[in-house]
Amino acid sequence: MAVYTDITEDDLGKFLTAYDIGTLTSYKGIAEGVENTNFLLHTTRGSYILTLYEKRVDQNDLPFFLGLMQHLSDRGLSCPLPLPRSDGRFLGQLSGRPAALISFLEGMWLRKPDADHCRAVGKALGDMHLAAEGFDIRRRNALSVDGWRPLWNNSRDRADEVLPGLTNEIAAELDFLESRWPKDLPEGVIHADLFPDNVFFLGDRLSGLIDFYFACNDLLAYDISICLNAWCFEKDGAFNRTKGMALLSGYQSVRPLTENEVAALPLLARGSALRFFLTRLYDWLTTPAGALVVKKDPLEYWKKLQFHRSVADAAEYGLKPSGDEA
Repeated sequence: MAVYTDITEDDLGKFLTAYDIGTLTSYKGIAEGVENTNFLLHTTRGSYILTLYEKRVDQNDLPFFLGLMQHLSDRGLSCPLPLPRSDGRFLGQLSGRPAALISFLEGMWLRKPDADHCRAVGKALGDMHLAAEGFDIRRRNALSVDGWRPLWNNSRDRADEVLPGLTNEIAAELDFLESRWPKDLPEGVIHADLFPDNVFFLGDRLSGLIDFYFACNDLLAYDISICLNAWCFEKDGAFNRTKGMALLSGYQSVRPLTENEVAALPLLARGSALRFFLTRLYDWLTTPAGALVVKKDPLEYWKKLQFHRSVADAAEYGLKPSGDEA
């Protein structure tokens, strides 16, 4: 979530006439995230999220994103829902951007999740993977292994500004991952961005998942590796095996991993660390000055990548042998 495109109160008022949500009382921009422009709206009927889809988002993908939220909600997963306009469509135009109004999900994201929270996240991810079965729109993952080299090419010439020696290191890492990336693991719809700020809790209860704008079809275990990177490292960069064990046991309480998925997990975690390093590097180097957006340090994920390079077996993430109690 971020604010790239400003809106006027007059334009917003005209846009909202297509919705049956009462009278606007206030609105404010949301600065977190990097992909779209988002505002929190309050009306006489309740609270809503207004999303303006920026140029980086392919408009052809919007039916996938909005349809997926509806599909998941229909199957019992707690997530925001797009609101229909008076013409029955989910999308309108605001300030020259496609825009949608999304229901507001109660809760807040955690700055310091513990092992119990990680277990709940693992279970919610498994629930999402199962709930997404039968969704009949497909979207390829443009940020999977075959998309990393083109992304890297956009930052390569300036990479050593961030850390000397990165140019050669990343070239070698891409060669390694591209030659070994698995192609025979279970696939389905993945969230692909399930970071702490995309999971809401009410107290210690997980209240729902948000921000499905990176969702796509890919390896299910790749989604797990993203969560290991996002949830199980401490501020000092150390991997927390207790959190890893909790997240993996939560997931497997819903959907047990296959032997091949277990064997591939260290490689997948290494790849997902590189993926977020590359997107953060690109944003770090190219986000325009003055944009109301929180730039994220790419070196956080470079350090995580170094850890995954040292992992030989998924047990090092806390994965218990088959047959042990979760």
